[in-house]
Amino acid sequence: MIRIARIALFAAAVMTPVAYAGVEVIGHMSPAEPVTDTRIAALPGAERAAWTAYLARSHALMAADKAALAAERQGLAEIPPAPPSGKSGGSGMPADRAAAFYATPEARRVADNIVSFQTPAGGWGKNVDRDGPVRVKGQHYVPIEHLPANARTGDDEAWSYVGTIDNNATTSELRFLARVQAIAPGAAGEGYRAAFLKGVRYLLDAQFPNGGWPQIYPLQGGYHDALTFNDDALSSVVTVLADVARRRDDYAFVPEALAAQAKAACNRAIALILRTQVIVDGKRTIWGQQHDALTLAPAGARNFEPAALSSDESADLLLLLMRQADPSPSVDAAVRDGIAWLEAHAVHGVAFEKGPDGRKLVDRPGAGPIWSRYYDIRTGKPIFGDRDRSIHTDVNELSVERRNGYSWYNAGPAKALAAYAKWTGRK
Repeated sequence: MIRIARIALFAAAVMTPVAYAGVEVIGHMSPAEPVTDTRIAALPGAERAAWTAYLARSHALMAADKAALAAERQGLAEIPPAPPSGKSGGSGMPADRAAAFYATPEARRVADNIVSFQTPAGGWGKNVDRDGPVRVKGQHYVPIEHLPANARTGDDEAWSYVGTIDNNATTSELRFLARVQAIAPGAAGEGYRAAFLKGVRYLLDAQFPNGGWPQIYPLQGGYHDALTFNDDALSSVVTVLADVARRRDDYAFVPEALAAQAKAACNRAIALILRTQVIVDGKRTIWGQQHDALTLAPAGARNFEPAALSSDESADLLLLLMRQADPSPSVDAAVRDGIAWLEAHAVHGVAFEKGPDGRKLVDRPGAGPIWSRYYDIRTGKPIFGDRDRSIHTDVNELSVERRNGYSWYNAGPAKALAAYAKWTGRK
């Protein structure tokens, strides 16, 4: 588990009170560091070999992805436009329809799109409406805003989120393929099954030696290399791999050996979740939105996302732990203490709502409970980040753009508290 002593120096570096533009702030955030050979060399000797192999595999897969796209573009008179951006969260890939839907031409069209946009490494990009046309030769795997007319290789253009678990990418594609192939026996479903199995192997390849996952794989650098709990990324991966491991229903076709690998990956992930629960003054708290891949300390991401305890992501992790069959005493303790922390840090009598000068936190008797997205690790008090990396203790001090453009307060943990009430009566 991550103890406060391990992050004290980091916290002190970014949380020292400073004056900024006439407003008192408590510091500036530092984004997560990428995974590099230099950083791996500083690890204990027993850990280096696995991480060195992981990073080398990542570099090789990215090179292969870029080379495949470049090869497709050789000789093309015109580069096809990149796929348009769509809504996040599995757009065009419903996983909750009646079984008969997945035998329809509409569902097959979506599945064909999914197969066509799978990267050579085995993953998928995010924010694409899969109800669109299939990928054509030379087309980028992911949406990009600008594609130079003379682009021929990945190095000549934006190369971002080419394989990711952000915004339910890859996991949504896998679930849809599993549903379609289940009612396409024989040759009709072989392409879907092959793409699914390749996607599962992609997730297994992407898993860190310590059991977590980065937001983007092959590694892209920056905060994307961090161990990512953000937006339920890790829990979505574990949930899919758990279904793969069970080999039931839509997943019955999975080979036993791959199912065993998926089960082992899930076990490593659960152990990693227990290991990263932050301890402050000897007491378990909750988790960060992301943690450094190598040190496992809570880490920052975008300029307005400081290293902090994160309520919504932690609620999702607690729900995942509560779904474990025959939970260990360690899981019991992690859930109990995480729930207690959320209960103690709920906010009542206020609401974060729109007003004439943007969203603000206002008094609202009887409202709540809600939770701040972020809490300072040392004090347990709400904190908020702005575009300039300044960290505030009052959300109303933020720029209008950031107040309006981010979910600073949420009611997400309430679902974990409700689930806990049932979970405690399971025995």
